[in-house]
Amino acid sequence: MQAPVLVLNANYEPIHVCDLHRALGLLLTEKATLVVNGRGEIRSVSRSLPIPSVIRLSKMVNRPRPHLKLTRREVFRRDNFTCQYCGKRANDHTIDHVLPRHLGGKHVWVNVVTACPACNHRKGGRTLEESGMHLLRQPDEPPSSAQYIFGRHLEENGEWSEFLAGW
Repeated sequence: MQAPVLVLNANYEPIHVCDLHRALGLLLTEKATLVVNGRGEIRSVSRSLPIPSVIRLSKMVNRPRPHLKLTRREVFRRDNFTCQYCGKRANDHTIDHVLPRHLGGKHVWVNVVTACPACNHRKGGRTLEESGMHLLRQPDEPPSSAQYIFGRHLEENGEWSEFLAGW
């Protein structure tokens, strides 16, 4: 019941990922229709329901364009779980402020990067110039496209790619 289901607006724009329980509720109340059944069916004594992979809302929902929140997980994902100073990939990375906060650096997308513990310790609370280090790639806010936002689910839900491509 926790499987992700892609929710499309009435114009087929991807707007959300919900769990199977919520998707079945929307289908049973006829607030959404089934677009792709990629997972088989659920059977009860009197009924058989398809397990949805993609559903489409019956009515258009107006909502603002989504923006990614600045979280550790999203910074790691943006940087592909790679230290932005030495290029090492590992699971024990930390977040580093390019311009340290005590020197006036803000906690914003363009000032935070993924760093391995060794590089983070070596840089310390100094600027890049003071520490003699450089970034492999300049940090930037990730795109707010549907392909990027919902892309982390594509490995297990390949049938979503046709709905995410144009947005």
